Amino acid sequence: MRLLVVEDDEVTARGLATGLTQAGFEVRTARRGDDALRSLDAQLPELVVLDWMLPGADGMEILRGLRGRGTRVPVLLLTARDALEDRVEALDAGADDYLAKPFAFAELLARVRALLRRAVPAEPWRRSLADLELNFETRLVTRGGQLLELTPREFDFLAYLIARTGEVVSRDELARQVWRENNRATPLDNVIDVHAARLRRKLDEGRAHKLLHTVRGVGFVLREESPGAKGISAR
Repeated sequence: MRLLVVEDDEVTARGLATGLTQAGFEVRTARRGDDALRSLDAQLPELVVLDWMLPGADGMEILRGLRGRGTRVPVLLLTARDALEDRVEALDAGADDYLAKPFAFAELLARVRALLRRAVPAEPWRRSLADLELNFETRLVTRGGQLLELTPREFDFLAYLIARTGEVVSRDELARQVWRENNRATPLDNVIDVHAARLRRKLDEGRAHKLLHTVRGVGFVLREESPGAKGISAR
């Protein structure tokens, strides 16, 4: 798997590249933000390890640029800035995880592996199920060749489910991975159910073969099911 390490400190960059290569990854490095942007334009990696403070273009600029064009490649942000407001800013800007300096390489490697396990794949650009197709680059969704008008949240919801096709995904997992709510005092179940109902109407209404199913008391699953199949609620 290809990783891009963006770090202006030569010793840190070399150490990360060596350790990640030994862990089995194909690693490219960039020392400046503008070099990182050119590298990302040339070839998108499976994950970016991104320092916040960079010459040329800082980590926030790179991160907002990626998310602004709909790119969902996982980003692990590295920084010596560890105040609460800094962490909130980074996560709100689209960082998938945040690691304060100094850090142990073993922890960074574990976080990289965890992000890759749960990531919606950056490549291939398209994922499909039956006559449903998602394009992760353009964030367009079609079913039977018909364009579906989804909100950004509905796209993220569907993208996460299609990456786990056939697996039941709990509401708690969706709250963490799609809504990015890890410390909320009250559950998001009602909010998630409303989004699921809206997505189901756009995805399945008027079609014999339903794709989005509710598993009562658990969560949701995306899979093709013939008309009349039982055991999972289609509502």
